[in-house]
Amino acid sequence: MGEINGVVAAKQCYPAAAKEVSAELGHTAGSKLYDDDGRLKRTGTMWTASAHIITAVIGSGVLSLGWAIAQLGWVAGPAVMLLFSFLTYYTSALLADCYRSGDESTGKRNYTYMDAVNANLSGIKVQVCGFLQYANIVGVAIGYTIAASISMLAIKRANCFHVKGHGDPCNISSTPYMIIFGVVEIFFSQIPDFDQISWLSMLAAVMSFTYSTIGLGLGIVQVVANKGVQGSLTGISIGVVTPIDKVWRSLQAFGDIAFAYSYSLILIEIQDTIRAPPPSEAKVMRRATIVSVAVTTLFYMLCGCMGYAAFGDNAPGNLLTGFGFYEPFWLLDIANAAIVIHLVGAYQVYCQPLFAFVEKWAQQRWPKSWYITKDIDVPLSFSSSGSGWCYKMNLFRLTWRSAFVVVTTVVSMLLPFFNDVVGLLGALGFWPLTVYFPVEMYIVQKRIPKWSTRWVCLQMLSLACLIITVASAAGSVAGIMSDLKVYKPFATTY
Repeated sequence: MGEINGVVAAKQCYPAAAKEVSAELGHTAGSKLYDDDGRLKRTGTMWTASAHIITAVIGSGVLSLGWAIAQLGWVAGPAVMLLFSFLTYYTSALLADCYRSGDESTGKRNYTYMDAVNANLSGIKVQVCGFLQYANIVGVAIGYTIAASISMLAIKRANCFHVKGHGDPCNISSTPYMIIFGVVEIFFSQIPDFDQISWLSMLAAVMSFTYSTIGLGLGIVQVVANKGVQGSLTGISIGVVTPIDKVWRSLQAFGDIAFAYSYSLILIEIQDTIRAPPPSEAKVMRRATIVSVAVTTLFYMLCGCMGYAAFGDNAPGNLLTGFGFYEPFWLLDIANAAIVIHLVGAYQVYCQPLFAFVEKWAQQRWPKSWYITKDIDVPLSFSSSGSGWCYKMNLFRLTWRSAFVVVTTVVSMLLPFFNDVVGLLGALGFWPLTVYFPVEMYIVQKRIPKWSTRWVCLQMLSLACLIITVASAAGSVAGIMSDLKVYKPFATTY
């Protein structure tokens, strides 16, 4: 009978790992149940792929865009946002062509970003890519834990301000909220793989539109209350900040915007959920990328520009938790609750590739280990006829994924600097994972001659993005160093 999120309706539990062993059982490409590679038939569409992308992309980054535009001003801010949206679409289209080696409809599939790199590149590049991809996923998990805890804490503070007045500091520690988020993620991390989290992605995508729309609406109300648009053409003024701070903050804003568009490191994994051709997975993925990047850019422009228009140079680092708005407090509570629900889903979308990589490696390293390979049937409900629901629990999956969530939660408690961490993550992941590797793989895949016009243009694009990455990373490191001067571990309050 059907399988939902690792929970299976049947008299006996159908193995959650069926798609891994089906090829060994002799299933053919013409089967109604299996794809050409022997795995269970993929059912993803352009819309599910778009939902996965939107869930991954429209995250906490949208709320820092008002601050980012405040650093750059009305001219450079929107221009940089459009630049990164184009770069993201273009390099994502290059990467989508690398899902299959050879023919885009019948070539050998590459199931992960690492598989695509391995099929097209060689040597140290493969190891460097693996390290950067999985290190970036760990960083995103930490960033999302920080963002979720701040949103949970903002609900408490909004209620406090409503009762005690805006003059009360309402200082509250973020640590308990990080622990709550960690516990929730331990539970959801037991969903076996990407195929089974589409419902979570759909829910998270709806939540992202919810809080973005609320932020946009509150910004419009503030602009009306101010009787005009605030801000300037060049951003925050010298005098409000020192010249060197202006430089660092502008560079950090580049990193924030880059992070707000970053999802290339999970693009191949999302593409691997799309149903078999025709049309080819690459064509479907390119359409999904156009839809998701267009929707994302529209929301980013509206939320970022409206945040800056409402608060000018004083735009908070996080539009809904920086308390540019105090009322209506219940609407802020709804928006921040939506952020938390969205981040629960986004955390899973980002971490599934890392979970799958470690579990596949462990199974190959210790194929006879009962602890790693054995699934335990945990009955959830059974009827008198013997049919019902059960969950395939794997002890290694349970302990490894739980340990991962615990470690990222503890690190989040040590580094609760939302804006600076977001900027650094965006900078470190942007050039290598979003630009360099997709460009290099595309050149190999399409056999583009060295020193041809197209080759030179692609290399110039990569070099320009490297310069942006280095500059953005420098700005974020400067911000983190400044934060560390006044920071006490596990004692941060907001």
